[in-house]
Amino acid sequence: MPVTGTLYIVATPIGNLEDITLRALRVLREVGLAAAEDTRRTGKLFKAYEIRTPLTSLHDWNEREKSAVILKELLAGTDVAYVSDAGTPGISDPGYHLVKTALERAVPVVPIPGPSAIIAAVSVSGLPTDRFSFFGFLPSRSGARRKFLETLAEEEKTMVFYESPRRVAAALEDLKTRLGDRHVVIARELTKLHEEILRGRITEVAPVLRERPPRGEITLIVSGREKAPAALPPEDTLRRRIEDLSGKENLSVRDLVRRITDETGLPRGVVYGQVLQIMKKKKDLRRP
Repeated sequence: MPVTGTLYIVATPIGNLEDITLRALRVLREVGLAAAEDTRRTGKLFKAYEIRTPLTSLHDWNEREKSAVILKELLAGTDVAYVSDAGTPGISDPGYHLVKTALERAVPVVPIPGPSAIIAAVSVSGLPTDRFSFFGFLPSRSGARRKFLETLAEEEKTMVFYESPRRVAAALEDLKTRLGDRHVVIARELTKLHEEILRGRITEVAPVLRERPPRGEITLIVSGREKAPAALPPEDTLRRRIEDLSGKENLSVRDLVRRITDETGLPRGVVYGQVLQIMKKKKDLRRP
């Protein structure tokens, strides 16, 4: 079986050139060819680190045609690295079709991880990071944007978007109209000289943007839908249920709390407090 080259998907700095990884530098120096979304921008990175690997362009407008050209190089045994303008290729950037084309011909594809505006912004957002969804760029037209945001009204996970500085104020207005006054984070020019991170409710952040229109690349993070606290059953209903369970099944306080928590969805601490109160009242009534 003929030996093919390997396609490396290489993450590059989103602003500060010092964020490049040692592995990325090694791979970019060792491959036979590097493809870049913008050879001029990548050329500056190569010059800074004295990388002399030949460069060719692969961007949104030529990705399909250029992927075929690069595939020939890979099938001939040449290792190729692909870099986008900044960050991780394929994430709201070119690269998907190249990767797909390579995989269809059984060419090894290896990620060289590194900078990502999404991860950088989420990590300092102060919003829940255990689950989040990335939606790329919001629709540019207000009508389409509002319609899209309506589909996210029940989304409970933290939501991440890229947005243009020219549209971010309008996007916040549409967010408030469709999703309410959510917590948002505006992460602007991350890792660059004029990095800025704004946090707060939409009604707090929007006036700042109106007074001082932003510039540069923006990552917009929006809190998910806040869960309404479970309603506490009336005390007499809860008491009857506690009496019923304790009388029929002779449950311990621990097991009683667990059973009612499972049934009602209430926080364990709330149920525990109610159980103790009701059981104390029962004891007081039994005293002579």
